[in-house]
Amino acid sequence: MRTAVAIIIASVVSVSGAAAQATGFPSFNAPYRAFSDHEAGFAVSFPGLDDVAVEGLYRFGRGKFDIGFRGGVWFIDNAAGSDEIVALGVEARQRILTHSDDFPADGALIIGAGIQVGAIDNFISSIGVSFGRRVNIEDSDISIIPYVQPNLWWFIGDTDDVLFSLGLGADFRLSPRFDLRVSVGVGDIDGLSVGAVWIR
Repeated sequence: MRTAVAIIIASVVSVSGAAAQATGFPSFNAPYRAFSDHEAGFAVSFPGLDDVAVEGLYRFGRGKFDIGFRGGVWFIDNAAGSDEIVALGVEARQRILTHSDDFPADGALIIGAGIQVGAIDNFISSIGVSFGRRVNIEDSDISIIPYVQPNLWWFIGDTDDVLFSLGLGADFRLSPRFDLRVSVGVGDIDGLSVGAVWIR
């Protein structure tokens, strides 16, 4: 138990203020990957619940490590009209904690980097820790991974700031080949994200 608590404290201290995803949207990660070989899909996010961002997703990995790529467009409505921002990012996830009798959750360290180009130009780096655990539905292929992810973003450019958000999410395994993923950001980067991912 002391080891698990020490890992959590060290991780949270190192990310206090950390960020959600490499592209700066309220789309977060469960603590472990769902696929054997790779996954691909898309996410629709509502940053601040006012704008819309659409991203394509691709991720691959082995063992407890995986790496993902994401890219899309952020559509911003403002008093002057509408603007678009192209967002591209890469993120790596490494399992650092496995649930036990002393600690009920699995944990992963998530590090990302990305850019925003257009109406706003930023370089983004991020770090976060995700904690959660898969819950299987009895007599069904359906399972759910509820999780929480504190995150820090460092923005360099037009935003030029350090931002903190807490991500609350759930991955729904609806079939052996398909996940529905929902997350909400609370804090400096808030909003809702819904993703659909096909798993191999």
